[in-house]
Amino acid sequence: MVFSGGLDSVCYASQLGKRYDLYGITFSYGQKAGREVRAARRFAREIGLKKHRVADISFMRELYGGTNVLTAPSRRRIPGSFDYSIVVPVRNAVFLTVAAAWAYALGAPVVAYGAHTGDARYPDCRPRFARKIQAALNEGESDGARAGIRRAITVASPFIDGRSKSDLVRAGYGDLGDRIFKTWSCYADLGAHCGECESCNNRKAAFEAAGIRDGTRYAG
Repeated sequence: MVFSGGLDSVCYASQLGKRYDLYGITFSYGQKAGREVRAARRFAREIGLKKHRVADISFMRELYGGTNVLTAPSRRRIPGSFDYSIVVPVRNAVFLTVAAAWAYALGAPVVAYGAHTGDARYPDCRPRFARKIQAALNEGESDGARAGIRRAITVASPFIDGRSKSDLVRAGYGDLGDRIFKTWSCYADLGAHCGECESCNNRKAAFEAAGIRDGTRYAG
């Protein structure tokens, strides 16, 4: 499972862990919000992942250059609502490909990530993308699968199941209680969630839609 330490991946993992042994991989890809890696380490222990790896691919920041505000140091303004400046080019394609390599090595049948219906503006979160990358990855190991050496994988996400962020929050809160507020969603790297970026605003809206009092600590 691609396991960021954010609200979506932690809530999804808490549910998948009831059906699967979970192996989580967190990516340090040069993002400004380094606190999400620390949150991932914490929840990997609390949820009881069989194994958790943090993959350092911070060289991606240099490759991305100034394409997006999440990795470019020179771009300081993070929008409060969706803008294409927050789209990191094919980020999920990179993550899922590395996760799939591990899954093939483990013989795991599923590679999961936390994309949900509210992520429709992100091309690499949509079910169409998930189906295509699943097909491409399995084609890349098709000879091994035919020989019985490799096991074909299925890419899973809440979006594919028609589930929203508030659906994840509601189920995750049932599993984790107030610990859910220790997940990290913010695009900034302050001592608390900034409360103003697009991700923080989506977080607030999800708790409200789920009917759960938001116990997240926001700056100011």
